[in-house]
Amino acid sequence: MTAKVWQITGYKNSGKTTLITALIPLLKEKGCRTAVVKHDTHGFNLDHPGTDTHSFHEAGADAVAITSPYQTAVIVEEGETLQQLVERFQDYDVILVEGFKQELYPKLLLLRDHEDEELLESVRGVKGLVVHRDMKKEHELLLEYNKSNPVPVFTWNETDEIAAFLWHEMKS
Repeated sequence: MTAKVWQITGYKNSGKTTLITALIPLLKEKGCRTAVVKHDTHGFNLDHPGTDTHSFHEAGADAVAITSPYQTAVIVEEGETLQQLVERFQDYDVILVEGFKQELYPKLLLLRDHEDEELLESVRGVKGLVVHRDMKKEHELLLEYNKSNPVPVFTWNETDEIAAFLWHEMKS
């Protein structure tokens, strides 16, 4: 089985996490096993002082895993490329990727306002747009883009339609 990858991309605070969070249960209703990869350019820390795994990390372990009958977490002291993460999640039906604007997987591009439309020129692989309702029919640049790159345009509240679109694309 090969997982389908869909990038959900846009500028910071464009609604990527909110959309992914809404799509996950809709895809799961269709029997779709879903993995998510989030791109964080600022760094993060999942481990906390006082835990055994933190002690292992502080002692110099290059990787630490903790597992239970219900979940597993692996913390590796090096970054991984999106491709490496996609390979890791091949047993899932779909991998929703938040961010990584310049990667070449199919994308839903989120546009908050007219200023974000510059992304239409720089982001490749756009297969659908998610915009505010007033942008869907009224803005000239968006209409021109859609004439030369016919893709569906959704609004934020059309999560059922977006999930159906992703499902259809995954099956074709």
